[in-house]
Amino acid sequence: MNPGASLRLMRERKPLVHQITNYVVMNETANATLALGALPVMAHAREEVAEMVRLAGALVLNIGTLSPHWVEAMLIAGASANEAGVPVVLDPVGVGATSFRTDTARRILDVVDVAVLRGNAGEVATLVGVEAEVRGVESIATGDDAAAIARAAASTLGVVASVTGPVDHVSDGTRVAAIANGHPLLASVTGTGCMSSALTGCFLAVDEPFDAAVAALVAFGVAGEDAARDANGPGSFHVALYDALAALDPESLDGRARVT
Repeated sequence: MNPGASLRLMRERKPLVHQITNYVVMNETANATLALGALPVMAHAREEVAEMVRLAGALVLNIGTLSPHWVEAMLIAGASANEAGVPVVLDPVGVGATSFRTDTARRILDVVDVAVLRGNAGEVATLVGVEAEVRGVESIATGDDAAAIARAAASTLGVVASVTGPVDHVSDGTRVAAIANGHPLLASVTGTGCMSSALTGCFLAVDEPFDAAVAALVAFGVAGEDAARDANGPGSFHVALYDALAALDPESLDGRARVT
């Protein structure tokens, strides 16, 4: 598990990361992907997603804003990715808030081979039947701890589960890694969860799913720490976050990782 080596490889290869994401955070995730060193393509038209995904190193499906044609596009893209051997990240934004979101996420998991499921504790808990409160797209409370939720999701759903929160947890059903990098200001900016899913796609293009999920959260957490250093609040932090992602040093990233 070497986040620095993965970051270096990703910047050398500059993989295309195909993202089907919502309009609200499309600019955020594209900028974060570019700042980290990969290349984003935001495509959701049913007429082109199957073709586009075959050019990509990874596919990120984000259900933040849904309508039937978006869902159909995600299923088409997922099937094409599986056929081409392109790994898939699913971000189940707001699962548990409405039945449409929950049913859509479960449908994708049923028909698409998802490599990494990246969500907050409430979203992931809902998908494995653990009691959770989700208000809008925010996780309010769960009836279990994040490490247990990650392990249960990985074992039950056959994915690498990446559960983000004050301390992030990644599990493949056997291993569980806790990542303590980050800063509270990450929770004050809209779209940081979606950014972490986009960055997971960047690392997934060059690494196996468990290590990619851990590396993405280490890199994003370290960038959050750096951005917060001189920030006066959420606004200046938001701007500084892109600069911090671009300035990440592969040679020092491993030494700053707080992973247990």
